[in-house]
Amino acid sequence: MDCPVIQLAKELISRPSVSPDDQGCQALLTERLQKIGFIVEAMPFGKTLNFWAHRGTGTTLAFAGHTDVVPAGNGASWQTPPFTPTIINQHLYGRGAADMKGSVAAMVVAAERFVKKHPDHQGRLAFLITSDEEADAHDGTVKVVETLIQRNEKVDYCLVGEPSSQSKLGDIIKNGRRGSITADLTVLGTQGHVAYPHLADNPVHRATAFLQELTTTIWDNGNAFFPATTMQVANIHAGTGASNVIPGELFVQFNFRFSTELTDTAIRDRVTDMLSRYGLKYKIKWSLSGQPFLTDSGKLVSATLQAIQELTGYTAELSTSGGTSDGRFIAQMGTQVIELGPLNATIHKVDECVSVDDLQQLALIYERIMEQLVL
Repeated sequence: MDCPVIQLAKELISRPSVSPDDQGCQALLTERLQKIGFIVEAMPFGKTLNFWAHRGTGTTLAFAGHTDVVPAGNGASWQTPPFTPTIINQHLYGRGAADMKGSVAAMVVAAERFVKKHPDHQGRLAFLITSDEEADAHDGTVKVVETLIQRNEKVDYCLVGEPSSQSKLGDIIKNGRRGSITADLTVLGTQGHVAYPHLADNPVHRATAFLQELTTTIWDNGNAFFPATTMQVANIHAGTGASNVIPGELFVQFNFRFSTELTDTAIRDRVTDMLSRYGLKYKIKWSLSGQPFLTDSGKLVSATLQAIQELTGYTAELSTSGGTSDGRFIAQMGTQVIELGPLNATIHKVDECVSVDDLQQLALIYERIMEQLVL
């Protein structure tokens, strides 16, 4: 007989909820939470399902997660069908096992246990769940947060269940993330015949010095919590494919992952200054997908470190590494935000899996954090 955490994780994994199609996952979670006294508010936007659930009043600890998963790819490449949850060697296999249906199951079961033990808890326990984290993330957590801000709702602490652990459960707590901004740059020239370069204007040649400076600039040196800002060219294209045509345009796409030492405005200004200094004619479009955020200390970090220490015997490391997460939206509320979940070794891969023991332990850690912050 599976324990409650594993049973709920299996039920969620069996629903092929590829973004943003929830496939009934949130209905299942809503039913469980309503049974223990949560007020659940559905917040659908577009094709995305979201819900905000809360129980109690006062200081608020929210657990945030997503029910959507990335596509499984070729199911024949998996040991077992990706949406047929299967336990092999004490590991639960299936798409979303680690990212992040396992965490969501652990959160809900932890809440059930907590409420049973402490039905008259003093603070407010909440859940923010979306079906659009893995795809565009336009109608998910960001829209729920906008709604909560408009209503002047306060969320003091938020734990996001992203798979943060690296070598063993709870060894890494993500207490921040870098910002991300992408530039789509088109350098404009004049198309012509390669034999008559004086009648054309080659944008590739013109942009060479700019690209050299762009790729060798040290943007900052980071700080105690963040590594130095990085810039990477992701895509570059020019020409028609013919060897005798000078291209009329050069397209370059580049992305910054930036620390709290920089702002997106500063990045835009510095790039614009470079383009101007090299006298380039250009069009540029910027896409900001997330601001950097940091919870360097406070009650949430302390409670999480203590819970991991009590239940595992070791001290977790604080880290801001990795890509973006929905924590970037929640942090805009002035909320202390951390991420804690299972091992991330198999996320988005064929044969995604999570340790059965880890999921059960994770639920105990979540419950202990609730006891420290909501009682």
